[in-house]
Amino acid sequence: MKFKILEEDYQKKIAQDIQENDVLLYMKGTPYAPQCGFSAKCVNILDQLDVNYETRDVLSDPELRQGIKDFSNWLTIPQLYVKGEFIGGCDIVIESFESGELNDIIHDKQLIKN
Repeated sequence: MKFKILEEDYQKKIAQDIQENDVLLYMKGTPYAPQCGFSAKCVNILDQLDVNYETRDVLSDPELRQGIKDFSNWLTIPQLYVKGEFIGGCDIVIESFESGELNDIIHDKQLIKN
């Protein structure tokens, strides 16, 4: 029963974190030291978009790693959220970047660095 409470607490923590951060990337490692190529690709895309973003390292917190998968019902990391909306994993981020859709989302929501 204690695990269930912990799981619910993580879901609340994740929901709050996503709401409080305009652009949030759940990734393996940090932007300066990504621990997988997919996370590195997402960081590179966000940097190219010139947007302020926050990251969470799922490798440093196993409960967060599982919690974000449960939250989004998406089994892979990284996961990108923009203004509370789940954008997707690495493949979707790459596709939406290459099509210009991600750039449009960032501009429409006025998230470009000043």
